[in-house]
Amino acid sequence: MRRKKKKSLQNKIAMASVTFVVGVLFIGLMTESSRLEGKVAQYEAKKSEVSAKIKDEEARTKEIDELKKYMQTDEYAKEVARDKLGLVEGNQIIFKEEE
Repeated sequence: MRRKKKKSLQNKIAMASVTFVVGVLFIGLMTESSRLEGKVAQYEAKKSEVSAKIKDEEARTKEIDELKKYMQTDEYAKEVARDKLGLVEGNQIIFKEEE
């Protein structure tokens, strides 16, 4: 009879120990899971920010390409000659303001 009680007590202690270890592991896993979810949210925010910057830079690149194309036209050369150098075409008249 005594052996049964002793074995029963040992079984209860073993079950309590196993339950405690499983509980500690479960709490540790939940804590780590929560921490990782926070990191995922941060990375998602960074991803959105980088995506927005990429779109902005793509638009800027498109504008630069269009400007580059425009700068290779005769119209641009005429505009620069007129604005920066003060040149005119043959049939144009220049009016200057009096000071």
